[in-house]
Amino acid sequence: MALDLQQLNAACAAEFAQALAGTYEHSPWIVETAASRRPFATLAALKRALVEVVRDAPRERQLALIRAHPELAGKAMIAKTLTAESTHEQGKAGLTECTPEEFARIQQLNADYNARFGFPFILAVRGPRGTGLGKGEIIATFARRLANHPEFEFAEALRNIHRIAELRLNDKFGAMPEAGNLILDWAEQLAVHSDPGFKEHGQLTVTYLTDAHRACSGQLVQWMRECGFDEVSTDAVGNVVGVYWAIDEAQLHADGKPSPGQRRDGVGSGHSSTGLPVSSRRLLTGSHYDTVRNGGKYDGRLGIFVPMACVRELHRARRRLPFGIEVIGFAEEEGQRYKAVFLGSGALTGDFDPRWLDQTDADGVVMRDAMQRAGLNIDGITRLKRDPSRYLGFVEVHIEQGPVLNRLDVPLGIVTSINGSVRYLCEITGMASHAGTTPMDMRRDAAAAAAELVLYLEQRASSQPDLVGTVGMLQVPNGSINVIPGRCTFSLDIRATTDAVRDACERDVLARLSEICQRRGLSCTAEQTIRAPAAPSAPEWQARWETAVQSLGLPIVRLPSGAGHDAMKLHEVMPQAMLFQRGLNAGISHNPLEAITNDDTELSVRAFQHLLTQLTATA
Repeated sequence: MALDLQQLNAACAAEFAQALAGTYEHSPWIVETAASRRPFATLAALKRALVEVVRDAPRERQLALIRAHPELAGKAMIAKTLTAESTHEQGKAGLTECTPEEFARIQQLNADYNARFGFPFILAVRGPRGTGLGKGEIIATFARRLANHPEFEFAEALRNIHRIAELRLNDKFGAMPEAGNLILDWAEQLAVHSDPGFKEHGQLTVTYLTDAHRACSGQLVQWMRECGFDEVSTDAVGNVVGVYWAIDEAQLHADGKPSPGQRRDGVGSGHSSTGLPVSSRRLLTGSHYDTVRNGGKYDGRLGIFVPMACVRELHRARRRLPFGIEVIGFAEEEGQRYKAVFLGSGALTGDFDPRWLDQTDADGVVMRDAMQRAGLNIDGITRLKRDPSRYLGFVEVHIEQGPVLNRLDVPLGIVTSINGSVRYLCEITGMASHAGTTPMDMRRDAAAAAAELVLYLEQRASSQPDLVGTVGMLQVPNGSINVIPGRCTFSLDIRATTDAVRDACERDVLARLSEICQRRGLSCTAEQTIRAPAAPSAPEWQARWETAVQSLGLPIVRLPSGAGHDAMKLHEVMPQAMLFQRGLNAGISHNPLEAITNDDTELSVRAFQHLLTQLTATA
């Protein structure tokens, strides 16, 4: 019989501990300590309390917890002395049925890992969906993590222990993250489509208007219809647009008026396709479905799937809200095929530049021709611009693409601002000369000057919170091992939550570049390539996300977004706020290792639903 949270809150400490026995391997002290933190309003709050107990424990006790876990396919499995929980988990992953070669490989990895770290390798082998990882994936993860820094790996072991405990708690409570599973399924199915040259190697790449991109668009259209959206269309730039009507709009058509047909020129103009006025405003949400090359399955797409799942539940419950919900799968955000970043969301703000149509991709295909081949109505692009007065605001759910939430063991975070950024391509010119015959005090070394600037940028960006600076490209063209660099090229990327902080750092760095070159007898150039303003979250919308997260029994974690998002374009015309979801593998993104769990995704859906509830109460 499944556990009941209300009964657990009312139980005595001993009963509480007995009910949760086995949640953490041979470590009853964790649930015993958590008992004093009752009552728990939600299962997520209980899970969080257990995480905090471990985080508050001394390192010796944390290490003992890690060492309490058996090796994968190790001695305890062979001797059949695993706990029932571990037996179930290792069996689900197929570790009880290894081939001799697989078994030998795992044994060698166990030995190497223990020799390096002094504790057993811990992996939640039931995986992000709870159904079990493949043996190949387990072995690959094992080998990859052997290269981690010991302190990072210690924390990674604890994170996996908490995931194991989460899955065991789900079993005890009979909790099934159905919406989270649905979204992970959608992500897997959409990832089947990938551009040639990548698909053959099992890599995910979907760039603007390729066959794979158009297949993704068609799949999203089908799923939106199945979810119960009232209008589904592909607009003039390839955005997939789904609209779930408000109460009054649904009533309008229930009274016998003609129903809007599918349109290709966008929605949200203030009228239905029949010309009838629509009085209700809409909540605008969504994200992009294109990807970087060899990217992940959740960047952008998570922000389409979460509101789709919410509309699906509303439709199944035959519920309407006082406002409409417009979900957009933006056709382009990454700028991978053409140099036209935010093409999809920019069309909604009226920022589609007609000159983009004449751009060519690496194969010489003109954007205009690609759009025409895709059946898009180029003449309709100007009509995609939305009237902000028709919308309540824009919200976006997104994988964090960073390590903060993962490090804190927190599923959700509230974005305070999307960082403003500025980028430069720089060049320092000195004198190439013989490395053996030129005295140190007579050198004009371009690379040494660049190195000095790199260290200054690191120090300057570290001096203030939420300011980052990066030299991502650093080259000595035509360099030689025995030649002093006479030329060095490099990039500068400076980002901050406010434009003022970014601009102050920019001024200091450029001034230091000039000073370094003057002192060393060098010349330099700095060409600005991008300047994007910061997009702070609208306070009232950020507060709604905070209330939603708090309602789940989770702590409020506020953080900036260092990456750009479609929300920063919509910010130009309407209030916006974002919710971040934790990523696994240190939050890595734009990478095949990008991953999320079904439980975290379920929480994103519930947070979004709570935001809808808040809007309903004030509509």
